[in-house]
Amino acid sequence: MHDPIWDTPERLALRESTRRFTEREVVPNIAAWEEAGALPLSLHRTAADAGLLGVGFPEHVGGAGGTAVDTWVIAEEMIQAGGSSGLLAGLFTHGIGLPHLITAGDPRQIDRVARPVLAGDAIVSLAITEPEAGSDVAGITTRAVREGDEYVVTGAKMFITSATRADFITTAVRTGDAGAGGISLLVIDADSPGLEVSAPLKKMGWLCSDTGELRFDQVRVPAGNLIGAENSGFLQIMQQFAAERLSLAVQAYATAQRCLDLTIRYAKERQTFGRPIATRQVVRHRIAEMARQVDVARTYTRAVAERWQAGDDVIKEIAMAKNTAVFACDRVVDDAVQLHGGMGYMRESEVERHYRDARILGIGGGTNEIMTEVVSRLLLA
Repeated sequence: MHDPIWDTPERLALRESTRRFTEREVVPNIAAWEEAGALPLSLHRTAADAGLLGVGFPEHVGGAGGTAVDTWVIAEEMIQAGGSSGLLAGLFTHGIGLPHLITAGDPRQIDRVARPVLAGDAIVSLAITEPEAGSDVAGITTRAVREGDEYVVTGAKMFITSATRADFITTAVRTGDAGAGGISLLVIDADSPGLEVSAPLKKMGWLCSDTGELRFDQVRVPAGNLIGAENSGFLQIMQQFAAERLSLAVQAYATAQRCLDLTIRYAKERQTFGRPIATRQVVRHRIAEMARQVDVARTYTRAVAERWQAGDDVIKEIAMAKNTAVFACDRVVDDAVQLHGGMGYMRESEVERHYRDARILGIGGGTNEIMTEVVSRLLLA
């Protein structure tokens, strides 16, 4: 059944082009990229040439136009054509690294950072999380002290997506007093003297998405690299969290749908005791339950996303959508591995990759527990 907003003629064409791109460029190479621990920059250029990398960003800054829904259509189709949420994290890191800068609208920053990133010639990452501050964004301690026409940055960041490949890093720093009101955003060149980037961290999943630690030791950053007004960083970060959380919810239900599709195919082909396992009630009922959870997660997340796109205040509902989709994904990927049996435990099985990759979705962008706290506070305010 087609959704009138998510399956317009233009978005059906976008789905088709995304599927062709994924089947041609991603599926034959993703296992090798996971072994390498990162994506090649050439993939970014290829995605830009295919008209996918800049979707969701205005044409006047070098993007391809479209809305957040178009980016989620790409995410759905890329996963369902054989990609993964880890692939999306590495290829579309600019989805979290650029919006603050583009919203601020400084033409020099847009020309120097946004245009080459959206052309696939450079990579930008977002650095917020610290060793002692994850979900507590207001607690960050990386300090930026103004000295003339520069900021001097000292501190550390961890779990930073695409950090080891980044050319630019949108970085949350403390320019004022303690708390949310003292945070600013700076775009920092990755080759700045005093900035140390770790080797890629070894993770459970998202293996083709490199993750690193950053250490800033008296890193001098031009004052012109300040994104927006000084001490407005917390608000800028919070304004972008809604889109990030919805994106993770979309990735969760898309991953669940892909695992459901793979499991249905496998259940029809795999035979035990002379007949396909799809003929056995215990298997059929588990698949039916998988389908129910996928459908509920997709339907609710899309409904919330449409309200958010229309400008409604849906912070509570976004938190509920993320948890709904994540919980469904956790259950479905687990069932998919179980129904694939021993093959589901093998690296050559696609459901094994999704099982590993899905685990981060309930942590990134606000943990399940933080989402529940957001809901409870707004319900009981």
